[in-house]
Amino acid sequence: MDEWLRVRAHLRANRYRLAVEAAARYPNVPKLAGTPLLTRPAWVPPRPVPLGDLAMSLGASPPLPDLPATHYTETMASRDRPAVFENRPTYRLLTATLRGRPRLEFGHGTYFDSIDTGEAAAHEYAAGPPTPLRDAIGDPCDLTRRPANLAVSALTIRLGDPPTFFLHRRDPARVGHAGGLYQVVPVGVFQASGPAVSEEPAEFSLWNFLLREYAEELLGEPERAGVDYGTWPFAVEMTAARRAGRIRAQCLGLGVDPLTFATDLLMSVVIEAPVFDALFGAWVAENEEGAVTEHPFTATATDGLPMQAAGAALVRRALATSGR
Repeated sequence: MDEWLRVRAHLRANRYRLAVEAAARYPNVPKLAGTPLLTRPAWVPPRPVPLGDLAMSLGASPPLPDLPATHYTETMASRDRPAVFENRPTYRLLTATLRGRPRLEFGHGTYFDSIDTGEAAAHEYAAGPPTPLRDAIGDPCDLTRRPANLAVSALTIRLGDPPTFFLHRRDPARVGHAGGLYQVVPVGVFQASGPAVSEEPAEFSLWNFLLREYAEELLGEPERAGVDYGTWPFAVEMTAARRAGRIRAQCLGLGVDPLTFATDLLMSVVIEAPVFDALFGAWVAENEEGAVTEHPFTATATDGLPMQAAGAALVRRALATSGR
């Protein structure tokens, strides 16, 4: 095995440990909920922000500073290509605040932007010093220093007696990011259902994006393109339940993974048990990206699991804000 593949294998097998170690590289950057997830004070609201209160805008993406070229996606494609690996247009996060008047501002980007910076920086860190790319980026929470694709991480809570939630073990053979770690479900990089519709208001919507992710990750459905959210039965029923207060979607924070620089909006989606059972009664244990499991919504539910930093922070924040 040559050096690149050796380091790639080391990164895949040790992501959790490496992420914990990498967080120590940023002693002056706040950590969210006692986890390695990097954050900023403006990214941690004092109380959950209802999704409907989060303002968003979409404009042009400003240029980025010159960074060391990595060509990491090209190397991955030829030497360690995951099953899901496509360079799609994304919404690039430019600025964010979740305090006062919560707002997210976006430009346009691509999925491979973050692989060529964040995953490349993770590989560089796993290989050992020097780390010129990581050093050039500096503070990973400075969104002017690198392209930041926003992942939406949703902690899905079935509000029964007792309440439960769901975790996703990401299969390293199927995904290009965070393989081998546990994460909440669903999670996805914020993007439109197709490149031709990215400017449409129905596509530039965190809720509609989550609907597609729910269908894929919990129901095992194929990806949808050119979605009519007003006639898609699943979307209609989910949206009606949310309007009736039987589904509550709230934002709990924003953070950056110290190893890969993955940038996650942390959300909780609480679904009353009868609604969940009607919509997700046939939830799948396996999907295109890994395995799904159900757990009691307790403080010890994730003990001993190699959790992705964003997932660990989200579960802790959700438990704290729920009073459990």
